[in-house]
Amino acid sequence: MGPLWMIIAAAAPQASTAPAVEAPPPVAAPADKGVIAYPPSFFAEAQPTNAYDMVIRLPGFTFDKGAAVRGLAGSAGNVLIDGQPPVAKNDALDEILKRIPAGSVERIDLIRGGAPGIDMEGRSVLANVVRRQTAGFRAALMPSTNFIYDGRVLNSIRGEAQWRWPGGRSAELSQVYGKGPNEELGDGIRTRYGANGAVRLRSNVDVDSGGQRIYTIGAFETPAFGGRIRLNGAFQLNPSYVELYDRYQGGGREYEYDRIDRQQIEVGARFSRALGPGTSLEAIGFRQMNNVDTSVHFEAPALTRDFRLDRQSRETVGRLTLKRRQSARLSFEGSLEGALNQLDSDTDLAVNSRAVVVPAADVQLEETRGEATLRATWRATDALSLEAGVRHERSKVTSEGDVILTRKLAFTKPRLAATWAINPASQVRLRFEREVGQLNFDDFVATSNVASTGTLSAGNPDLTPQQAWVYEAAYERRFWGAGAIVLTVRHFELSDVVDRVPIFGPTGAILADAPGNIGAGTKDEYAASLTLPLDRLGVRGAQFRGSVTRRRTRVLDPLTGVKREISVIRPGDVREGSQNGPVSWELHYTQDLPKLRTVWGADVVGGFRETAYRLTEIETRKVSAAVQLFAEYKARPDLTIRVEAQAMNQRNAQRIREVYVGPRNLKVLDYTDVRNLEWGGSLNIRIRKSFG
Repeated sequence: MGPLWMIIAAAAPQASTAPAVEAPPPVAAPADKGVIAYPPSFFAEAQPTNAYDMVIRLPGFTFDKGAAVRGLAGSAGNVLIDGQPPVAKNDALDEILKRIPAGSVERIDLIRGGAPGIDMEGRSVLANVVRRQTAGFRAALMPSTNFIYDGRVLNSIRGEAQWRWPGGRSAELSQVYGKGPNEELGDGIRTRYGANGAVRLRSNVDVDSGGQRIYTIGAFETPAFGGRIRLNGAFQLNPSYVELYDRYQGGGREYEYDRIDRQQIEVGARFSRALGPGTSLEAIGFRQMNNVDTSVHFEAPALTRDFRLDRQSRETVGRLTLKRRQSARLSFEGSLEGALNQLDSDTDLAVNSRAVVVPAADVQLEETRGEATLRATWRATDALSLEAGVRHERSKVTSEGDVILTRKLAFTKPRLAATWAINPASQVRLRFEREVGQLNFDDFVATSNVASTGTLSAGNPDLTPQQAWVYEAAYERRFWGAGAIVLTVRHFELSDVVDRVPIFGPTGAILADAPGNIGAGTKDEYAASLTLPLDRLGVRGAQFRGSVTRRRTRVLDPLTGVKREISVIRPGDVREGSQNGPVSWELHYTQDLPKLRTVWGADVVGGFRETAYRLTEIETRKVSAAVQLFAEYKARPDLTIRVEAQAMNQRNAQRIREVYVGPRNLKVLDYTDVRNLEWGGSLNIRIRKSFG
């Protein structure tokens, strides 16, 4: 550990006589009173490295990097770049923002309730990063080392460069090579209880897991054909593995090895040009290809299972948008989008070396989809703005292989939103909208947890997207210059809820379960966020940020006929801040120490629970809160050293399986299996050297 502590000592903040930089309060952008403009001076004390560091410090704003859905509508996060969402999916929004140097940011606009010419994509608040147009070259090299609690040392390196030339041409290039662990899979114990509570089995669990990120990402932008064109592309490799030894106390063991190899390629283009005063045209093209190879090998006494999934998907999307700003208060927008989505999936399962039939194992799927949108934004008065729009989509889904079908779907999605500025510090936002979820190709194929649990989760191409009528109300109050509190209530009236349904064989016997539509349901969300500057409370340069969302879902269980919460659609897909979890929350404290050229703080990401109601079991996953401490020292204007102590509270991940004899509606419990894994944390040291 000698070299480690030498590095930490070198990163310790040193005294400086540099004067503190006073951050002036933001001023409202003159073009629209629903927009607050934050100049670079607002973030100066925090010494941000990139645009992401700036965005996460916006008062009253909670960053969302978007959803992995097909098509362009609804996939973008809640941050725009120069007024537009990135034409990218696998290249995550937070990674894109981290490639924009803080020195390249002219300002960040916080758009509350809508603004003329801005597509809010169903959101009530967006951030818009406006970049400087100054010519020049900037680059950065970022090596990092992650010291894992179990003795592993994982290294990563990232390089990025941006060029901007006179005349409006620019280019970007980023290369990432890194190794990392799975922070939800540590070591622990497993206990199996019988229906009477007696212990059937105890075991010690030893898990080794990790993955790699090998990314090459680039973009080029230039004036062309009287407008501007931007081209971007990404090539990404994500191999990962999990190796698990489960040793019984008293003899015997289980062994599992999972391997997932992901290859993702995407290219995108955006062309925009003015057609006259107040009128503009935008054309977007996007293509992505994803190959995922999954293999799982499981061993137990007198039992082996082998699962393999080869999944190849392709998506091609084109969109044309015409915008017309009729006046300073009124604007219109119309768009047409077309998409072609394809999936080839091949699944194999063998138990004790004998092949097992898996429903929907060999599927070739194709979806063609078209959508037309009309929208108008009207600032009726200085205090009141309205947005009204409607989308209409049509799609055709065809499936070949094990499941042969053809389905045609059509949905109309109206939207009405209003924003009322009660006074300069208070705002009320209302939204009424029909949302239609997208069919998830992952629901069409079998899942790999069948190898380790023995519970078959089949695919189901015969799905209808979940729909909802959404009613939303939000109240925002700003105070103390950079303080804000936002309270939000949402109610969803759901139809065609996607959950788990039984799959019946030719004789009427239940073979497995799969994603399916189970009828109507409801979801209610209550959210609160707070940004609290602590200067007035005597803590100079400090800020507290926190957010919490409470969710309640209700649906009728297709097996028992009893109301319950909506399942996690894909058991085993545990995600921080999942929209299926009943509660999600996070707390952040930062303090800027300009004289020491240091920013330090603590982050707490709340724990969460997700439950899947399956054919013969109820599986619940619980992950405890994670605590992180960090300090970032700017040794020189071009050299930053950051030290992070991650998950220092030993994060716990628990899996509880309540397994029944036969379908669970018969209420004959066989056993309850409880696995507790502890992640002991890690220490990460990252250096950033910038050029230009």
